[in-house]
Amino acid sequence: MNILLLLTPKRDVAFINDDFTLRQALEKMEFHRYSAIPILNRQGNYIGTLTEGDVLWFLKNNTQLNLKKAEEMPINNIPRIRDNFPVKIDTDLDDLVAKSVSQNFIPVLDDQNLFIGIITRKDVLLYCHKQMLKHPF
Repeated sequence: MNILLLLTPKRDVAFINDDFTLRQALEKMEFHRYSAIPILNRQGNYIGTLTEGDVLWFLKNNTQLNLKKAEEMPINNIPRIRDNFPVKIDTDLDDLVAKSVSQNFIPVLDDQNLFIGIITRKDVLLYCHKQMLKHPF
């Protein structure tokens, strides 16, 4: 199966750049209602995933931080607990299913390791469901 059929292309994915501030990241996550968002560098490489939990624990451990300071705090200073692991465009469905168990989205990289989009857990499940309906047990 060609996983590109399940791909949400980069142009349709909200992401943050690794040079964003905490406030910029929070505002983008709030606007899109995301609990996790991909981080890219300016060259288009996938860096990792920022989650609400990462931000929450960072704020808890930095009690002197306020909204004004968040405008100056780079997201690179926020420890990330767990990044979503990317796949290459030639990955098979079995690997997508395995990754979707623990990730709500799977970043997809092209042959040059550039971020080209994501595949959501929802899309993997819907695809599997359609296949089950076509080929019942």
